[in-house]
Amino acid sequence: MGNRAHWSGRLAFILAAAGSAIGLGNIWKFPYITGINGGGAFVLIYLACIALVGLPILIAEIYIGQKGQSNAVASFEKLHKKNTFWAAPGYMGLLAAILILSFYSVVGGWVLDFGYRAFTFQFEGKSAAVISDMLGGLFSDPSRMAISHTIFMALTIGIVVGGIKNGLERWTKILMPALMVLLAILFVKSMSLDGFGKAVDFLFAPDFSKLSPASILEAVGHSFFTLSLGMGAMLTYGSYLDEKEDLVKTGLMVAFLDTFIALVAGLVIFSIVFSFDLEPGSGPGLMFATLPGLFVQLPGGNFMAIMFFLLVTFAALSSAVSILEVAVTYFSETKGISRNKMAVIAGGVIYVMGYFPLFSFNKLSDVKILGKNFFDLFDVIASNYLLPIGGLLIAMFIGWVLGKDAVKDIVKKDGFATTGLLWLLRVVAPLAVFIILLNKVIG
Repeated sequence: MGNRAHWSGRLAFILAAAGSAIGLGNIWKFPYITGINGGGAFVLIYLACIALVGLPILIAEIYIGQKGQSNAVASFEKLHKKNTFWAAPGYMGLLAAILILSFYSVVGGWVLDFGYRAFTFQFEGKSAAVISDMLGGLFSDPSRMAISHTIFMALTIGIVVGGIKNGLERWTKILMPALMVLLAILFVKSMSLDGFGKAVDFLFAPDFSKLSPASILEAVGHSFFTLSLGMGAMLTYGSYLDEKEDLVKTGLMVAFLDTFIALVAGLVIFSIVFSFDLEPGSGPGLMFATLPGLFVQLPGGNFMAIMFFLLVTFAALSSAVSILEVAVTYFSETKGISRNKMAVIAGGVIYVMGYFPLFSFNKLSDVKILGKNFFDLFDVIASNYLLPIGGLLIAMFIGWVLGKDAVKDIVKKDGFATTGLLWLLRVVAPLAVFIILLNKVIG
């Protein structure tokens, strides 16, 4: 792949990889799970899990792509041998990416829909209960959901069609700085709220009495899922990275940005929640029902609502683009079809698949497979099985199959850092991911 497209430099890759990692999980799920698990103590455990589990697997996955300079499957084969068993995480990641994007696009559509409502001041004077009914109304209206799902997927395909330099890199350099500016505006605004001090205490003053074994499991799980691991996105982005780039520094920057955004988003959200004396663990409806209802009660609240949904749209879009790229790279390289055509074909197929999760809330709500509707089924297959098993195999592939030479190549020198990363990949990360997997299966 001597003519393979590459990022223009490390910054472009960091922004793209951080864009992949920073999605709805940071702005929606992280504040919610922090809320139900007691705040500061959970954050400390989560940060430790990022360092011991998320970061080592992130570096390993990027390394496989960087050295393989190919798609999510062929990179394993280049580092080991043709038709190797160790290509399994590549296939799992590919399938996970297709399943995840099919329902992620539906959720991205909800974000677009509520963003439109914010822009047209439809939350003005409405209570949280009325806004919650808006979400219920959206779920029961497949036509409206289809429109937003179509727009979100079209935007995603449009960016990927542009290629590495003119598509992914150009738009990442717009979306990521814009996301940070919007978050900074919301953060400055939240500092003036009565609940800001409480939010700081809640997130950063640990109370270990509120920790439970379930909280620790949640922290381990989220440290893995928040970095977009196991679905081939980091591997695929890594394959466009120059082989001279320092992976440890690069991985640290991606993990830092991902965690920083999650913590700042948490401060913004909890400042608003505490300003109205609400419970911080008020559930996943926080983003679509609670927050818009609170925004409009604040001075300049309409502006805040618009900024917030723009922020979430950019985060969702940057993640969706990286997920589609996994499928486009694999099929364009294995089938010999141009990436532009493949972006439209793969994006179109995933878009059509998205109607199964979309109709789960209305037309197909009575259809259950293993007791789950299509939305939950796609999520469970990808999140409970494909991603953890893929992550486990990636850690073992570098730790045990390629071994110390590969880790030395990553760290660029022998010594404590090499030994530490080697044993994190051989024992700590696989054990943690196995516990995640076990918890998902029997939980």
